[in-house]
Amino acid sequence: MMENGKRKARRQLSPEEKWEIFLEVTSQEISQADAARKYGVDVSVIIRLRALAKDAALAAFASAKPGRAASPEQVEVELLRAENDRLSEALKELAVELTLHRGRQRSSFSARSPRG
Repeated sequence: MMENGKRKARRQLSPEEKWEIFLEVTSQEISQADAARKYGVDVSVIIRLRALAKDAALAAFASAKPGRAASPEQVEVELLRAENDRLSEALKELAVELTLHRGRQRSSFSARSPRG
């Protein structure tokens, strides 16, 4: 974002602000767009914050064994696995989009080419 020819500084949210945003949006007290405006960040920040909270919660639940606490390493491994799964799915979606896009380019190109 530009203001008077200068780039606007990125807003750094504290962990407490992130938690507050998560609670407000999850409890539907406020929409993602309204939260973004309220805290001076882009909506994508809110979306990413919710995804991170979900990944962390799933990792914590997966690593929690009755009667014994998970080690920090186990929690980190689970978080990384969840992030890897999320990125793998995103990569698959992008590969499909690229394949479809290339297919459209080829079909539109061949439709314009002169026939011999």
